[in-house]
Amino acid sequence: MFDVPQSMIESSMFGMENEGICLGCGEFQGGCEPDARDYECECCGEHKVYGLEEAMMMGEINIVND
Repeated sequence: MFDVPQSMIESSMFGMENEGICLGCGEFQGGCEPDARDYECECCGEHKVYGLEEAMMMGEINIVND
């Protein structure tokens, strides 16, 4: 499970940021739709990037205060 700042979740849900997280290496990646699944990670190359909202619904991230 990876820690994600609350402000990043809010920006992704209510703003124009489209962040995703790689469930393989934990790197954040822009340009991900909220329901993205199995996108290729720009860092590690694995197909484990999920939109933050999708990862949150899957219980894969822990929201932390900034």
